[in-house]
Formats: sequence, C-alpha cells, structure tokens
Amino acid sequence: MSGKDRQKQLAREHYERQLRRRREREVRAKRNAIIGAGAAVVVVVGGVIAATALLGSDDSSSAKAEPAPSNNPSQTTPQAQPAAFDPAKGTCGYAADTRGAPAKDVGLPPAKVDTTPKTMTLKTNRGDIVIKVSAEKTPCTVNSFAFLAKRKYFNGSRCHRLGSDRFPVLQCGDPLAKADGKSQTDGQGGPGYRFVNENLKGATYTRGVVAMANSGPDTNGSQFFIVYGNAPLDPDFTPFGTVTKGMEIIDKVNKAGVITPGPDGTGAPKETVEIKDVTMSGKS
Repeated sequence: MSGKDRQKQLAREHYERQLRRRREREVRAKRNAIIGAGAAVVVVVGGVIAATALLGSDDSSSAKAEPAPSNNPSQTTPQAQPAAFDPAKGTCGYAADTRGAPAKDVGLPPAKVDTTPKTMTLKTNRGDIVIKVSAEKTPCTVNSFAFLAKRKYFNGSRCHRLGSDRFPVLQCGDPLAKADGKSQTDGQGGPGYRFVNENLKGATYTRGVVAMANSGPDTNGSQFFIVYGNAPLDPDFTPFGTVTKGMEIIDKVNKAGVITPGPDGTGAPKETVEIKDVTMSGKS
C-alpha cells in the first residue's frame, strides 16, 4: 500500500470512529434524559427523569449511570456477563468492563460476600452522611461498596450532578468528576467492572433512598445517587440503602442550586460535595 493510500485509509478510519462516537453520544443523550435529565442516573432515572450514569455516566430524570466510554470504539469482543448472588455458595459474579479504562484500577471485588446488616458512612467536606445498607437484599452491591471503600476508591471524589424539582437526586461515585460546571466527562468514570441489578421488584425512589446509577441492565459500577425528594423513576436502579443521618446536608446543597443548569435543570452543585472517605461497618 502506498503512503497516499495509507493516508486515505487512516482518514477513513478516523471518520468512521467519529461517526461511532457521535452515535454513542446520541444514545447516551437520549438515555440520560430520563426525567428529562441525564444521569445515566436519572433519565428521568427510569424513563421519566433523565439522569446521568446514574445518573454513570452515571443522568436521570431516570437515574442511570453512564458507563465509562470505550477507548476502542471498534471493539467487538463480547464482554463477560456478571452473575447474580448465589445463596448456596454465598458468592456474586463480577465481570470486567472492557469498554474503557477504569477511573481507578482496583481489580475485582471478592466473590464471597457478607450479608450481615451494615452501615455505610460517607465522610464529606460538609459532614457525615450515614446510610443503612441492605446487604441481605443487595449483597453484590453492598459487597462492591465495601471493597471500593477499603481500596479508598471514593476518597477525594466529588458529587457531580445535582437534580431539580423534577429530578431530586444528588449523584456521586465518579472519582474523575471535576464537578465544576464545565467538564464534559463528568459521570463517565467507573471501577472497571460491572455487576447485576438487585432488589428492583416494587422499587420506589423516595426521599432518603440511595440507589445505583447505570447505563442499562446489569451495568452497575461505582456511581450512585441519593434522593432528596420523590423521584418518578422506573424500577431500573438498584436501591441498596436509606440515609439515616445527613439529609440536611443534601437539602442545603440543593437549596444553593447548580452552577450551569442543563436542559433538565440538573448540573454540578454550586456547593461542592467532596467525599473524603467511605467506611463500611457492622450493624450500628
């Protein structure tokens, strides 16, 4: 192949990659407008509110979390599928997410899980947010959070999306998010693995509920959202806990509003919420 032909081929491949990325962005945009918003956690989150990856890449009028974008759009190798909790063995099957590089490479959580009651504490720059998590109903989810907390995955991360009256959620869990009202990549960070949806039957997203953001069935990673109102989301986002202390923090952040509101009214909060540390303890 001549140098000229090679240049044409490279130009054609570049153009095809651009088209693929554009299609991916369009799909994400539609998915994220769940409540009209985008989280991949709130599309609304569920279909009514648009969330972002959640709300992951995570947008949510439905709160869905958007997956990290692939660094290789032409990749066609099928991904391994995560497996649900096996009560006989006490294990969960986590699957590597090959769509892009992880925000932090921490490996995979242990398959063996502990289903005893637990409390998760988010230590933030604005105070502690304490969450009672359901390890019995959402063993794979809680096991993942315990693993990420131990690896200091969330330390220094910022909650990147604050909702609106239609989409009352605060989305967090992307360690790369700048939450400055300017970044176009907030909500795309993930841990490099995926796990199944859990506890969806009859799920509702009322004040205090904490749920996973996602970009479709069984695409959970690290992004999650906290509901501070009543979010009209479809039961597509794993609810794994309830805030028992610290809702006043989120109310104050909500009152301050967002830096640059998107079409659905959501955006990076004016009052930054930075997670300093996450701990998981036994029943308090």
